[in-house]
Amino acid sequence: MPSSIFTQRHQEFIAFIASVRKAAGITQVELAERLGKPQSFVSKVERGERRLDVIEFCQVAEALGHEPAKLLQDFGDALATNPDG
Repeated sequence: MPSSIFTQRHQEFIAFIASVRKAAGITQVELAERLGKPQSFVSKVERGERRLDVIEFCQVAEALGHEPAKLLQDFGDALATNPDG
């Protein structure tokens, strides 16, 4: 089984997170500042070069103004409406 960072589902997840960020009108720099991380952290996550662990995901969700559980539900809903990506 390939590492989950290389799966289609992971790519869909990071594209979803990036789309939420952009829809909120938040730049990578702004998100990084909210997280107390360098902009390269956000860039690497969005390019699929770096995984988020569960704690980091929660921090990102909250920095984007979302409850982590709700953001995961929204991702699941998006997959359900478009299961092939």
